[in-house]
Amino acid sequence: MPRVLNPNLVKIHRNYTVEDVATLYGIHKNSVRAWVKAGLPVCDDRRPLLILGRDLRDFLRSKRSARKRRCGPGELYCLRCREARRPAEDMVDYLPVTAATGRLVAICPECTATMNRYIGVHGLDMFRPHLDVQMPKAQQHISKSSRSPANCDFE
Repeated sequence: MPRVLNPNLVKIHRNYTVEDVATLYGIHKNSVRAWVKAGLPVCDDRRPLLILGRDLRDFLRSKRSARKRRCGPGELYCLRCREARRPAEDMVDYLPVTAATGRLVAICPECTATMNRYIGVHGLDMFRPHLDVQMPKAQQHISKSSRSPANCDFE
């Protein structure tokens, strides 16, 4: 699994050598040289290769945005399959996190892993035409129950 490199660690007004970039991210120097071959701009063709901080940050951000996958309506992202998929049997459960947001939980039809998608309460209307959204039902409070609990000492 590839590591996620934080582009904000780079100072944009600084020049970096290949070794500086490698130590900044804890990667091998050949990885940085492969980035140069893949299109990371350098100042000139002389040694040592100097990389502008702004160019390095832009390059890492473009690499990150190229890997992002947008989910369409009715899709959740499966981390195991690394794809946006429709849930198994089009069924999702909504679990509230706060009063305004919650989480859609479903099962991937391919690998049976749990898929999650955070969503606002107002965004549920976008999913209802495509998926069967199950809302949680609150359980009855123990004091309002007609039966006494099994471990009750009041009888």
